Amino acid sequence: MIDRDVFPVDPWRLVETRYPHTDPGVSETLMGLGNGYLGLRGNHIEGRMAHEHGTFINGLHETWPIRHAEQAFGFAEVGQTIVNAPDAKVMRVYVDDEPLSFDEADVREYRRTLDFRTGILERVVLWETPSGKRVRMRDERIVSFEERHLAVLRLEVTVENSDAPVTISCQLINRQDGEDVYGGVPSMAAGSPGEKAGFDPRKAERFGDRVLQPAEYWQDGERSALAYRVANSGMTLAVVADHVVETENEYTSRRLVEPDIAKNVFRVQAKAGVPTRVTKLVSYHTSRGVPARELIDRCRRSLDRVGVEGVEVQFAKQAEWLTAYWERSDVRIARHDDLQQATRWCLFQIAQASARDGAGVSAKGVSGSGYGGHYFWDTEVYVLPFLTYTSPQFARNALRCRVHMLPAARRRAGQLNEGGALFPWRTINGEEASAYYAAGTAQYHINADVSYALGKYVRATGDEDFLYREGVDVAVETARMWSTLGFWRRGTGGAPTFHIHGVTGPDEYTTVVNDNLFTNVMARYNLRFAARVVREMAEDAPEAYDAAVERLRIDASEVEQWERAADAMHIPFSSTLGIHPQDSLFLEREVWDLPHTPPEQRPLLLYFHPLVIYRFQVLKQADVVLALFLQGNHFTEAEKLADFEYYDPLTTGDSTLSAVVQSILAAEVGYQDLAHEYFQHALFVDLGDLHRNAADGVHVASAGGVWTALVSGFGGMRDHDGELSFDPRLPADWPELSYPLQWHGSRLQVTLTAHELLVEVRSGDPVPFRVRGQSWTAAVSAPARVPLAHQGPVIPGRPEFGSHARREDGTILSPKVPATSAIPIVGLAAD
Repeated sequence: MIDRDVFPVDPWRLVETRYPHTDPGVSETLMGLGNGYLGLRGNHIEGRMAHEHGTFINGLHETWPIRHAEQAFGFAEVGQTIVNAPDAKVMRVYVDDEPLSFDEADVREYRRTLDFRTGILERVVLWETPSGKRVRMRDERIVSFEERHLAVLRLEVTVENSDAPVTISCQLINRQDGEDVYGGVPSMAAGSPGEKAGFDPRKAERFGDRVLQPAEYWQDGERSALAYRVANSGMTLAVVADHVVETENEYTSRRLVEPDIAKNVFRVQAKAGVPTRVTKLVSYHTSRGVPARELIDRCRRSLDRVGVEGVEVQFAKQAEWLTAYWERSDVRIARHDDLQQATRWCLFQIAQASARDGAGVSAKGVSGSGYGGHYFWDTEVYVLPFLTYTSPQFARNALRCRVHMLPAARRRAGQLNEGGALFPWRTINGEEASAYYAAGTAQYHINADVSYALGKYVRATGDEDFLYREGVDVAVETARMWSTLGFWRRGTGGAPTFHIHGVTGPDEYTTVVNDNLFTNVMARYNLRFAARVVREMAEDAPEAYDAAVERLRIDASEVEQWERAADAMHIPFSSTLGIHPQDSLFLEREVWDLPHTPPEQRPLLLYFHPLVIYRFQVLKQADVVLALFLQGNHFTEAEKLADFEYYDPLTTGDSTLSAVVQSILAAEVGYQDLAHEYFQHALFVDLGDLHRNAADGVHVASAGGVWTALVSGFGGMRDHDGELSFDPRLPADWPELSYPLQWHGSRLQVTLTAHELLVEVRSGDPVPFRVRGQSWTAAVSAPARVPLAHQGPVIPGRPEFGSHARREDGTILSPKVPATSAIPIVGLAAD
């Protein structure tokens, strides 16, 4: 899955031993740095040969009119795309006026290391020039977790065997609107606003017009500043860089500044063996309305403060922050350093995507421009569980982002003739930006996903203050949307049932359907959660309740309506097949023959028209199976096994969100080897570039899902109805799995072996929990040691779609790959 000659196993570091000539984009992603606000892709300081010279700031975006071929009421009108901020990474080295260029240079040594404990990206290069001079270069950088506006880059150059003239050219470059002479075409140039980057909907939109309008540019000594206004969104941006030179060699400096580039150039008369160090301190600030000059002042203050503290203090703070992070986050897999390394890389990516910002967690974090920098449901379902149980403040910040989106969500619900609020499927600024409604706006389940994340956060932390002051608004407004979207119908036997039509579930290969199981199950949760919160507030927090009633105009009768709709929610089930249909017509479709689909035609969305895909039973990602996990207490063990065995062979895994869920359910129902296979796929989805798009940025949701696969899949942890429980499924060749959790302010350490589950409380109150139905309690002075007789059921192999599978009416299903050949007539099976 990963080339171990290039990336050797190291449990605490990702080490690159060869320069990535053939595929620099993947390396740029894997070696990127970020802190949730600011992200620097792992571009080399030479500023050449890049897939994407990327510097990204969470929420910094441009807007553009979405041009629909045929406009209709309520279609999304304004697109949003993340902006590539000015690039401060360039620190170009010349020796004898010859530049280091990896496509031509004689590089004798090369090593680049991303250290998960220190947060430092370090590169060491030994370069021999054509004249035989040996030049050793060591550069390192951090994006500060403590100072969210700060990046520090440091370069040390030593000519080991000769005196030589050395030039170090440090630059700030606006790559959004242009490149320097080595950069090729701008990363977001060409085409018209909204034009896609090739035929791949996962990539960012491109712009033809100028995006960053110059506001200010100047230099003062070794300080350089560029500031801009984003043309259409009106956002403002400033970047200021200080340069500090440390050397015993003689040197001079010169400067150049223009609207789109600033250079601080240092000309050194290097003596043999005498190093020259240049440190570049960079501050970025952005705003939705503050003038650019004010942002420059903020950058100045940030750099002045860091200048007083010193550079070494910044590196020390970075290591201290990460020490605390790993203490509350590290998942340890004994005697499997390869899996350990990949797991820590994934968890490090979550820190880099979420640590220092309240603007939300986008699908790529701040690691790349993939998906245009948009936020999806990924955050709530795949990332927030990890944050909730390890860094609850980060989870709270992400939830507050949704609270801030409520005004736009209310407007969106009104546009679609619904009550309450409807969160956008994809967005940066809170407005819907999905141009394809069938696989976008129709995914109404995002409302329930947000409420689910809110409920999980409150259950795990006990943070009723946040729930009663702000969270209740989310719960109420999302429930109101379901109560108007759904409708009543007389069910079998005359009992009224509640239905939801015209929606799309998580599986984007099946769109705009009636009674999608995932949607209905999650909507039921959302309605019950909102009703319970309102009733609990009325009893336990009357002042907060009165304020919510006044603010939200809550009526007691609507709370009763939510409960009634939830209790009567239609949950599709086929008694003939013993499974839950994904939607009302899913089982009537033909079956796609995935085993015989050529690999070169995957993912399906890039090679088949949507209408072709929509006619088949084929899944982009887990749908029913995801419902079985998130709302597992509403399904029996037999139902979970039957559903998993039916849907798993139909699931392409074309979405990186799928493998973690398939791993969790495979482990629960007994397909232990398959669970491990899916886990490894999720674990290496970026490190091994398994979906061939890691160059566009980290799959943040999949990285978050890796934690869930470990803790909830193999660790068997659940928190249904606010009760902590465990039913472990430790892989046979894993001696031990250990991980920390936070539960209502108590810090736990959970350690699982083949024969025992150990729960220790490191601090806080005693914690009650259940293991396979039996009650236990762990306390600081009394850890709980739970003996385990087994690790759950074991079923060999993997489910296969039977060659004689039938529909409910007895019709034989014959899996096939869509083609132009004659379609055979399918008869009815004999009685």
